[in-house]
Amino acid sequence: METMKNTSRKLNQRVSTNGLKKAVSTEGIIAIIIFCLFFGYLISVMGLVNMFNTLINTAHDLLLNTVFFIMGIAVLAGAIGSVLTEFGVISMLNKILSIFMKPLYNMPGASVLGIVTTYLSDNPAIITLAKEDGFKKFFKQYQLPALTNLGTAFGMGLVVTAFMMAQASPIGESFVMPALIGNLGAFVGSIISVRIMLQFTKKVYGVDAEPIVKSDVDYDVLTYRKVREGTTGQRLLAALLEGGKSGVDIGLSIIPGVLIICTVVLLFTNGPSPEGYTGVAYEGVGLLPAIANQLDFILEPLFGFQSPEAIAVPITSLGAVGAAIGLVPTLLEEGLIGGNEIAVFTAMGMCWSGYLSTHVAMMDSLDCRELTGKAIISHTIGGLVAGIAAHWFYVLFTII
Repeated sequence: METMKNTSRKLNQRVSTNGLKKAVSTEGIIAIIIFCLFFGYLISVMGLVNMFNTLINTAHDLLLNTVFFIMGIAVLAGAIGSVLTEFGVISMLNKILSIFMKPLYNMPGASVLGIVTTYLSDNPAIITLAKEDGFKKFFKQYQLPALTNLGTAFGMGLVVTAFMMAQASPIGESFVMPALIGNLGAFVGSIISVRIMLQFTKKVYGVDAEPIVKSDVDYDVLTYRKVREGTTGQRLLAALLEGGKSGVDIGLSIIPGVLIICTVVLLFTNGPSPEGYTGVAYEGVGLLPAIANQLDFILEPLFGFQSPEAIAVPITSLGAVGAAIGLVPTLLEEGLIGGNEIAVFTAMGMCWSGYLSTHVAMMDSLDCRELTGKAIISHTIGGLVAGIAAHWFYVLFTII
């Protein structure tokens, strides 16, 4: 009998380590309760039919008018970024900017490649670099985990910036300068995030340990660059098409985030139509603004938000920046945000860029899973600083 119990115990341990759980468990009951509370609350306010119609209509409108707009920008941005990379413009920027990395970030000059790569694409792009021995050899072991924070702070930067610049203001305001100010805010936030993370990693690895390099690389990534084969025209065409294709990939990858997260956030952000709840797109229960109203004494001096609804964008950026920027056109149409909010959204959107949904996988890829919590703490602080910095930079800009 005892032997059977021991065998059963070992089997249960083995099952749990393989990612399996019992078919019926406590978390299933908890999930049912949360599900019922979530939809029960929405139905009690909006009505069953109106709630489902609003869910479907909002998701459909976001797909047609937001996702494809973002995808169009991503395709163009990807093509431009690929051409600049192919013909050495990015490498020239690397040479110029690398001298600033040590004093600002306490990172080697090679890490500027991570900034440029993620700015032109998305957070995980820096992991591809970090896996290359030719790139790793420029780092100490304690600096490698901080690449997650560095890359995430600039993820989808070009897409976010271009999207913000392209927005139309109801009062004819240009958002070019606010978007650029937001980039500056993200830059400040990235420094804070990386510096805090390095304090954690130094305690774990020390400052002298070298990373493990598995193979010899036949060229110096800071001195040479790979190019496509063919004539100049062929390389140009290939770069444009491949860069554009990467933009399509980004556009497709953000569809679930925009449609699911953005729809839910809008449900909790917006209120009813003037006629009440009718089931049209973008109706909601107004819960987030009600909470933000209670925190206005904090949000207004820190970020300068002119309406509580603006808090929805930074909150959404925690999980998906594509979904977060998808909220902006609606807020603009309703006159709830202006240039200051665009600057803050750009800064926090870039700096956070959905880090809660990517940090775990990125740290796991770098074999630093045990430091995931430290990376998230560091980046949370960095994103908040990015938003605060962008607000006060914008205030200074309007004064000057």
